Amino acid sequence: MTKHEPSVEPLAEVAGLTVDFGSVRAVDGLSFTLEAGGALAVVGESGSGKSASAYALLGLHRGTGARVGGTVRVAGTDVNAADDRELRALRGAQAAMVFQDPLSSLDPYYPVGDQIAEVLRVHRRLSRRAARARAVEVLDRVGIPDAARRSRLRPHEFSGGMRQRTLIAMALACEPRLIVADEPTTALDVTVQAQILDLLHDLRQETGMGLLLVTHDVGVAAESVDEVLVMRGGREVERGPVARVLGAPREAYTKELLAAVPRVETRRAVPPVTPGPVLSSRAAVGAPADGSADEVSVPLLEAVDLRREFGRGSGRTVAVGGVSLAVHAGRTLGIVGESGSGKTTLGRMLVRLLDPTAGRLRYGGTEIGSLSEKELRPFRRELQMVFQDPVASLNPRRSVGESVADPLRAAGERDEERVRDRVGALLERVGLDRAHFERYPHEFSGGQRQRIGIARALAAEPKVIVCDEAVSALDVTTQAQVVALLAELQRELSIGLVFIAHDLAVVRQVSDHVAVMRGGLIVEQGPADEVYEDPRDPYTRQLLAAVPALDPGLAAARRAARKELAAA
Repeated sequence: MTKHEPSVEPLAEVAGLTVDFGSVRAVDGLSFTLEAGGALAVVGESGSGKSASAYALLGLHRGTGARVGGTVRVAGTDVNAADDRELRALRGAQAAMVFQDPLSSLDPYYPVGDQIAEVLRVHRRLSRRAARARAVEVLDRVGIPDAARRSRLRPHEFSGGMRQRTLIAMALACEPRLIVADEPTTALDVTVQAQILDLLHDLRQETGMGLLLVTHDVGVAAESVDEVLVMRGGREVERGPVARVLGAPREAYTKELLAAVPRVETRRAVPPVTPGPVLSSRAAVGAPADGSADEVSVPLLEAVDLRREFGRGSGRTVAVGGVSLAVHAGRTLGIVGESGSGKTTLGRMLVRLLDPTAGRLRYGGTEIGSLSEKELRPFRRELQMVFQDPVASLNPRRSVGESVADPLRAAGERDEERVRDRVGALLERVGLDRAHFERYPHEFSGGQRQRIGIARALAAEPKVIVCDEAVSALDVTTQAQVVALLAELQRELSIGLVFIAHDLAVVRQVSDHVAVMRGGLIVEQGPADEVYEDPRDPYTRQLLAAVPALDPGLAAARRAARKELAAA
């Protein structure tokens, strides 16, 4: 790829930008400049206007009903004044977008190579053969192994990280001067996230392209850019060099945002409510949690050599290959690992949403791993799960109050007044209002919907709650609020929590005990502080090394270390 020649004119120039959706002003008078080859991160919470601002750079609001005001110039094109032909020439050839969700951005029916080739045929008028060859070239450049063969695969045959690489390859196909990346690493594991950020950094170095990165993750910004623009309520709060803004923020909101960022080096601030039982020394990998001498008392829930397989014969997949662990009252067990490590499958088995293929599962001393659904009913209320996506787990056609009331009605409560009173108390308990009973899921923010999911789990008065990536899609301040809520509930109710996540910093903030999973097995487990401060397994060390650092200098050092490791 050729390196772009430096230009005197700014690559992107935004002045007085406004974006209105009906009566709601999403962006209010935003102005900034991005020089050729520069990298700017736009950081803020959900609803701050950062994505709406990024979309305006490529004229993506056109035809949506949104009203865009102010001036936006990108690579010499006045975006708001450009006609459709000029916008088509800008998109792809001069500026390209990488979206957050690659599955919704890629056509599921066509091979990824054909989709990249189509971009080239539209913008470069290349022959079918030349476009296909170029597609393979850019797939290889973004680190897709065996690119020629994989270019013939469809998106569902790629992992999440490979799909995101494919979107970056598509954006790079016409060698644009600017890439706009909207939350490109939000749904990725920490190691895959590090790879994508390293890739964007290397591409900037090689091609001289500019980068506008939209993210709610301040650590991602520290890894990737020269300058940071902090947004709130559609307006700029603070802007400046990344080291200055993250190291010595001037505005109160920026300080608040940084204070909410979980740090992997920080120990859990709030001790557990009970003095009781976690493993007092680090457990050997695969050691059964069966009330050994290291344990102080009987766990609430324990798994012994738990196993789950999918498929049969040659198509059989071992998702969990023999895991042993224990969950105690008033304590939190954190389970970390990358996508495909088996952590979600394990979590679903712990509450018997999935049946184990083999092994033992005991709750309160009773074997529940092989019980029938009828035999499980007495235990169902006490084993609850909070899912990653509250939108998918809440019925959009029912009010949130009715969803929260489901466990109460399932338990036989028929008095409508008592049901509404109990649901109102639960909504208040998770920081919402009793009047929200009649509202529907779409009327709430992501963080509020997650609180509703927690309220529904609490309605059953559980002893154990499994949280499966319950905060992974939330911005840092909302994430901190939900984590604090879970800790408070645990202290009050002495609930045993299982906290499943790929974010190692968040897991450390909430966990007393940590299990690290890889390939369906626990490779390391023990007290959280011991595992984080003295990791014994190389895989645990690799995960910790990939966690984004808020210090740009440290981030650069880690990037260099990862390169050396990859080259070794």
